[in-house]
Amino acid sequence: MAGSSLASQVPSERLPELLARVSAGETRAFAELHTLTRGRLRRIALAVGASPHDVDDILQETFLKIWRKAGRFDPGRAPAMAWMSAIVRNTAIDHRRTRRQQTYELDEALLVPAGAGAPSIEDFDYASAEPTARGALARLPEDRRRLVALAYLEGESRASLSRRFGVPVGTIKTWLHRTILAVRKDCLAAAA
Repeated sequence: MAGSSLASQVPSERLPELLARVSAGETRAFAELHTLTRGRLRRIALAVGASPHDVDDILQETFLKIWRKAGRFDPGRAPAMAWMSAIVRNTAIDHRRTRRQQTYELDEALLVPAGAGAPSIEDFDYASAEPTARGALARLPEDRRRLVALAYLEGESRASLSRRFGVPVGTIKTWLHRTILAVRKDCLAAAA
């Protein structure tokens, strides 16, 4: 028993040192930190309610944050494991929130039935449509063009966009919806 409690204490004692080395960009220290803490951080993510299918993504994002923020760790404020646990907990909660948000644009698109005799997606001429779409996007105000690029090309979540633009998530959804409608209308007008 005493040996097992000593073995469980040794990693905790090493974590502050490893975090200090990680903050200096030492990849070996990061690999060791990852090996020592991955299992526990996985259990924390699951305890917060993360889907088992999403845990690997959550852990990847968590370890990326740990890598970037290792220099901010202060052993005087909290133990290293508590600091990393807070990061994985918050990441898992954010992940759940973004998963809960409705993807109404995609849902609506999936409900549109393919008409009989309508051209299939394979028949669509992307090369001839590209200049029209580029022109419609170019006519957007810079902030809306940036919003569309971040959301649909970079895959940034609505929650992240909300923080970036300093507005509620609902406002981001509204802006995206209205912007896509405006681009669609502009493309249809150009095609007519």
